[in-house]
Amino acid sequence: MTLPEGYSISTSIPSVDTYVALRTKSGLTPFAREASARGLPNSLFCVQMMHDGEAIGMGRITGDNGCFFLVTDICVLPAHRNRGLAKAIMAELMKWLRANAPKTGFVGLNADGRANELYRQFGFKSTEEEIDSVGMFMVM
Repeated sequence: MTLPEGYSISTSIPSVDTYVALRTKSGLTPFAREASARGLPNSLFCVQMMHDGEAIGMGRITGDNGCFFLVTDICVLPAHRNRGLAKAIMAELMKWLRANAPKTGFVGLNADGRANELYRQFGFKSTEEEIDSVGMFMVM
């Protein structure tokens, strides 16, 4: 996928400051710095969307690297939206999954708002539609 001029992809783990700022400024639920500092090093794969050297978007894969994989933290700052950047982030994450996840690996994600339209383009389906399962969660 060709990126617009001035944009590039980095596969490095974002710093805690970058991670917290991107989540907050893009409208995702913010996490505490302590939680972010503990979680980021456990990422299986990260993508940062860069614009002129500054991170303006990201996505991560977490999980046990065998049975379960979670696509998370997909976001792009509002000033950079509607340029196909979230789709480019997802394409990089999917490329990693295809190269690294076993064929029996379960890949999940939570789709906020209309994000399910993006994820369906990559083959994701609602659990309720496909496996008669309802996703559940708890925040500690």
